[in-house]
Amino acid sequence: MVAFTGDGELMMNGQELVTAVRYNTPMLVVLVDNEQYGTIRANQEKTYPGRVSGTQLVNPDFAEWARSMGAWAETVERNEEVPGTIERAFQKLDDGHVVLLHAKVDQDHATPEGSAEA
Repeated sequence: MVAFTGDGELMMNGQELVTAVRYNTPMLVVLVDNEQYGTIRANQEKTYPGRVSGTQLVNPDFAEWARSMGAWAETVERNEEVPGTIERAFQKLDDGHVVLLHAKVDQDHATPEGSAEA
């Protein structure tokens, strides 16, 4: 099982990670952390250019947070870290662990073009 999520969503529903650990459900969670509610910001920029409000987040160390629930977790901040991190993550997944990959990304490049069009 693979889940892709953002930091805003994980802050709302991330406690489900401990459920996966408790029930020994191997899964990979890829967390894209842009320190904001990206879709809300995109909607604000579209409707009220230059008037963004209430979308910035101050996040915890998500890898530590996931480890506190019993998951295996690692943070990636640079592109060159990705291959080794993915290799370790898949090994842990093969061993039956819940895995969180915490990818820190630039705020201006994290929300896909057109995602606020819905």
